[in-house]
Amino acid sequence: MLHIVNKSPYERNSLESSLRFVRSGSALILIEDGVYAATCGNVAEQKLREAMQHIAVYALKPDLEARGMAGRVIEGIELVDYGGFVDLVCAQPNCQSWL
Repeated sequence: MLHIVNKSPYERNSLESSLRFVRSGSALILIEDGVYAATCGNVAEQKLREAMQHIAVYALKPDLEARGMAGRVIEGIELVDYGGFVDLVCAQPNCQSWL
């Protein structure tokens, strides 16, 4: 399953909620304000690092660039463009958006 998080960890607990339901082999993509969770030093960094031991984590590069954060990404998070986002959606049997 592809889990899609578009809310900042400073605004909502969408990321925390999604991390409770991810299973090994799942993928998580951070988009829109959700990309704040992909940066070093954020409030959710440790939980995200722990999850990365079991799941693939991606962040939408154009959203990071739009927020001036492309150079502060947690090591191990793969950056994707819009085409890569579409590829992730197509590769997974199901998608869950966390609002």
